[in-house]
Amino acid sequence: MYPLICDFLSPQNVKPLWTKRPNYKSSLEIPEINSMIINPRDNSLVVGGGDNNIHILDLEHGVFKSVLQGHSDYVHCVSVREREAEILSGGEDGAVRIWDSRTGQTVHCIEVYKYEECARPQFGKWISCLTTDSDWMLCGGGPSLSLWHLRSLSPTSTFPLSGCQRQAAFYQDMILAVGEGQSVSHCLLGGEVKAQIPCSSQSLNTLQLNTNSTEHRVLTVGGSSDHIDVFTNLSYRAFSLSF
Repeated sequence: MYPLICDFLSPQNVKPLWTKRPNYKSSLEIPEINSMIINPRDNSLVVGGGDNNIHILDLEHGVFKSVLQGHSDYVHCVSVREREAEILSGGEDGAVRIWDSRTGQTVHCIEVYKYEECARPQFGKWISCLTTDSDWMLCGGGPSLSLWHLRSLSPTSTFPLSGCQRQAAFYQDMILAVGEGQSVSHCLLGGEVKAQIPCSSQSLNTLQLNTNSTEHRVLTVGGSSDHIDVFTNLSYRAFSLSF
């Protein structure tokens, strides 16, 4: 593919980018991959899949080094609590599991649907969105989107949003959420919905906020249409990209 480069390389000088370790898998065969996130603490990729497990990929060596087992149904979402060396996962079984990333053992298991303030039996018990910010966690899906204090393992706020939320994010003193419906919801930490900003798609699946630049803090939102909405100001949609 690259003849000009390969002409100068001899086999004895060529080393693979990823070296394999014995007894570790270098490939992954599961029904589907539903969520991925990088864990900067150990330079690994955390993968939540349809086999009910969380797989940990060593990015330096390119091999799957461990499997976290405990969910009884497939995993929808994963998040990393870097400071505490913990991984969080949410699944179809209605549980949020908190794992010690060093040992691979479950530290806590929160069955969100069993909490009266969060339960919505008409939507089911599955957890479809999950994120963490230091001592706090956001999760939702079948149960209402809710804010949890992780030291006390208790919900502090629930958000009166209709339908199932598919992604949520902390931003300053607000929470941004998308899911069934056409709007990005701006919520206050106390549980109030401050605003709902219309988008192009009838149903929304994902949002991403660029936090690396204070000058260009851009929010992008995508969903059930071929449009990606771009917000340069969180109060309104600036323009849309079409694919």
